[in-house]
Amino acid sequence: MRTLPVPDGLEGERVDAALARMFGFSRTKAAELAAEGKVRLDGAEAGKSDRVSAGAWIEVEMPGAPVPVSIVAEPVEGMEIVHDDDDIVVISKPVGVAAHPSPGWTGTTVIGGLAAAGYTITTSGAAERQGIVHRLDVGTSGLMVVAKSERAYSRLKQQFRERTVDKRYHALVQGHPDPMSGTIDAPIGRHPNHDYKWAVTAHGKPSVTHYDLIEAFRAASLLDIKLETGRTHQIRVHMSAHRHPCVGDTTYGADPTLAKRLRLTRQWLHAVRLGFEHPADGEWVEFESTYPDDLQHALDTVRADSH
Repeated sequence: MRTLPVPDGLEGERVDAALARMFGFSRTKAAELAAEGKVRLDGAEAGKSDRVSAGAWIEVEMPGAPVPVSIVAEPVEGMEIVHDDDDIVVISKPVGVAAHPSPGWTGTTVIGGLAAAGYTITTSGAAERQGIVHRLDVGTSGLMVVAKSERAYSRLKQQFRERTVDKRYHALVQGHPDPMSGTIDAPIGRHPNHDYKWAVTAHGKPSVTHYDLIEAFRAASLLDIKLETGRTHQIRVHMSAHRHPCVGDTTYGADPTLAKRLRLTRQWLHAVRLGFEHPADGEWVEFESTYPDDLQHALDTVRADSH
């Protein structure tokens, strides 16, 4: 069973069309699932021609076989090439872009953007994730490295597995963490009630986040965060569990009024620095990325409010 909220862009669509967009089914398959009673809208059984409302919860009893996805070469506006050589390409990913294709994702991807820009990526990895050695959430911006050669893919994968990569993020969080510098060591697993969320759970995977205060404001704190592990939504989940959610991260309990005032439509979280041993010669390399405009504006506003 998969449960997801209907995105704003699908308001008023038929159930079969919405399912096709959200989960990557064909319209025919989506209609079949509805006919078999395997689709519910806000808890009530839904027919294929029923209309969906934005924010409604759609539940689907998923078919067994995975849906194949393919890479679509499509330019990504705002994706910056930070470094490029024979083995790797380092990019600064804009918000709203996925690392790679997945069932139900109809937006742009890093892999598709690189393909459209003429980059040749290694065929190592699953077909739709070629060259991807780590990911950033769709709603998180910043640095990613993609492998162009098989050598780079295997060596980078190993570095991420052995946790020798230096992954640094800046996060603007609500309130003032106590202590101002610390480590959050709490296992993360699927949220017990919501399929699209993660949570600190007793049987989750080990997850470790280190944070240091950069600057404190009246309503928020800017943190430098180093990830020891790389779980999905790790920083967002850990900061929320610590009762200091990322500003703008309403999914994990952030104040929607503050987000609106700062004109933020996503969490204030940016991958600012990435350091690793270059797969060609083992030399240590580091890359940096500046804050995008929406995050900079929010930070400037919070800073001005504190004076």
